[in-house]
Amino acid sequence: MAYQGHIISSQPEVSTITASSQSSKWSSGVFDCCEDMSICLFGTFVPCILACQVAEKLDECCCLPYLPGTLLAMRTSIRERYHIPGTICDDWLMIYCCGYCALCQMAREMDMRK
Repeated sequence: MAYQGHIISSQPEVSTITASSQSSKWSSGVFDCCEDMSICLFGTFVPCILACQVAEKLDECCCLPYLPGTLLAMRTSIRERYHIPGTICDDWLMIYCCGYCALCQMAREMDMRK
Protein backbone atom coordinates (compact mmCIF):
# COMPACT_ATOMS: atom_id res chain seq x y z
CA MET A 1 0.00 0.00 0.00
CA ALA A 2 1.49 3.33 -1.04
CA TYR A 3 1.49 6.32 1.30
CA GLN A 4 -0.22 9.36 -0.09
CA GLY A 5 1.30 12.38 1.59
CA HIS A 6 -0.62 15.54 2.19
CA ILE A 7 1.09 18.85 1.88
CA ILE A 8 0.47 21.13 4.81
CA SER A 9 0.04 24.63 3.48
CA SER A 10 -0.87 26.42 6.72
CA GLN A 11 -0.51 25.91 10.44
CA PRO A 12 -3.49 25.92 12.75
CA GLU A 13 -3.91 29.22 14.54
CA VAL A 14 -3.87 29.35 18.28
CA SER A 15 -6.22 31.82 19.84
CA THR A 16 -5.55 32.97 23.35
CA ILE A 17 -7.84 34.77 25.68
CA THR A 18 -6.14 37.04 28.11
CA ALA A 19 -7.99 37.98 31.23
CA SER A 20 -7.47 41.47 32.46
CA SER A 21 -5.64 41.11 35.71
CA GLN A 22 -4.85 44.77 36.04
CA SER A 23 -5.10 45.82 39.61
CA SER A 24 -7.10 48.86 40.47
CA LYS A 25 -7.74 50.55 43.76
CA TRP A 26 -10.73 51.52 45.83
CA SER A 27 -12.61 54.40 44.19
CA SER A 28 -12.74 56.16 47.57
CA GLY A 29 -10.96 55.90 50.87
CA VAL A 30 -12.35 54.31 54.00
CA PHE A 31 -12.82 57.69 55.68
CA ASP A 32 -14.29 59.47 52.64
CA CYS A 33 -17.77 58.99 54.06
CA CYS A 34 -18.93 62.49 53.09
CA GLU A 35 -18.45 61.81 49.36
CA ASP A 36 -21.97 60.39 49.25
CA MET A 37 -24.17 61.73 52.02
CA SER A 38 -27.00 59.26 51.46
CA ILE A 39 -24.62 56.31 51.93
CA CYS A 40 -23.09 58.07 54.93
CA LEU A 41 -26.50 58.56 56.56
CA PHE A 42 -27.56 54.97 55.85
CA GLY A 43 -24.26 53.66 57.22
CA THR A 44 -24.61 55.77 60.35
CA PHE A 45 -28.26 55.25 61.24
CA VAL A 46 -29.36 52.01 59.51
CA PRO A 47 -26.23 50.04 58.60
CA CYS A 48 -28.24 46.82 58.39
CA ILE A 49 -30.19 48.20 55.41
CA LEU A 50 -27.01 49.45 53.73
CA ALA A 51 -25.38 46.04 54.21
CA CYS A 52 -28.42 44.38 52.63
CA GLN A 53 -28.18 46.73 49.63
CA VAL A 54 -24.49 45.92 49.18
CA ALA A 55 -25.25 42.18 49.36
CA GLU A 56 -27.95 42.52 46.70
CA LYS A 57 -25.54 44.44 44.43
CA LEU A 58 -23.16 41.49 44.83
CA ASP A 59 -26.02 39.24 43.62
CA GLU A 60 -26.33 37.67 47.06
CA CYS A 61 -29.30 37.24 49.37
CA CYS A 62 -30.15 40.43 51.25
CA CYS A 63 -30.10 38.44 54.50
CA LEU A 64 -26.42 37.55 54.04
CA PRO A 65 -25.07 40.38 56.26
CA TYR A 66 -26.94 38.97 59.25
CA LEU A 67 -24.68 35.92 59.32
CA PRO A 68 -21.45 36.20 61.31
CA GLY A 69 -18.36 37.05 59.27
CA THR A 70 -20.14 37.84 56.05
CA LEU A 71 -19.18 41.52 55.93
CA LEU A 72 -15.57 40.31 55.75
CA ALA A 73 -16.51 37.91 52.97
CA MET A 74 -18.37 40.65 51.09
CA ARG A 75 -15.41 43.04 51.33
CA THR A 76 -13.02 40.34 50.13
CA SER A 77 -15.41 39.51 47.29
CA ILE A 78 -15.50 43.14 46.15
CA ARG A 79 -11.69 43.29 46.26
CA GLU A 80 -11.35 40.11 44.23
CA ARG A 81 -14.05 41.07 41.73
CA TYR A 82 -12.46 44.41 40.90
CA HIS A 83 -8.80 43.33 41.33
CA ILE A 84 -8.19 45.69 44.24
CA PRO A 85 -4.94 44.82 45.99
CA GLY A 86 -5.06 43.83 49.63
CA THR A 87 -5.25 40.86 51.93
CA ILE A 88 -7.92 39.17 54.00
CA CYS A 89 -6.06 40.45 57.05
CA ASP A 90 -6.45 44.03 55.76
CA ASP A 91 -10.15 43.38 55.17
CA TRP A 92 -10.58 41.98 58.66
CA LEU A 93 -8.85 44.98 60.24
CA MET A 94 -11.07 47.38 58.30
CA ILE A 95 -14.26 45.55 59.26
CA TYR A 96 -13.20 45.11 62.90
CA CYS A 97 -11.77 48.60 63.54
CA CYS A 98 -13.82 50.78 61.19
CA GLY A 99 -16.86 48.65 60.36
CA TYR A 100 -19.32 51.40 59.46
CA CYS A 101 -16.77 53.32 57.40
CA ALA A 102 -15.71 50.11 55.61
CA LEU A 103 -19.35 49.31 54.87
CA CYS A 104 -19.85 52.80 53.41
CA GLN A 105 -16.72 52.34 51.29
CA MET A 106 -18.06 49.03 49.99
CA ALA A 107 -21.40 50.65 49.10
CA ARG A 108 -19.68 53.53 47.28
CA GLU A 109 -17.51 51.05 45.38
CA MET A 110 -20.50 49.05 44.23
CA ASP A 111 -22.25 52.24 43.09
CA MET A 112 -19.17 53.41 41.18
CA ARG A 113 -18.59 50.04 39.46
CA LYS A 114 -22.16 49.22 38.43
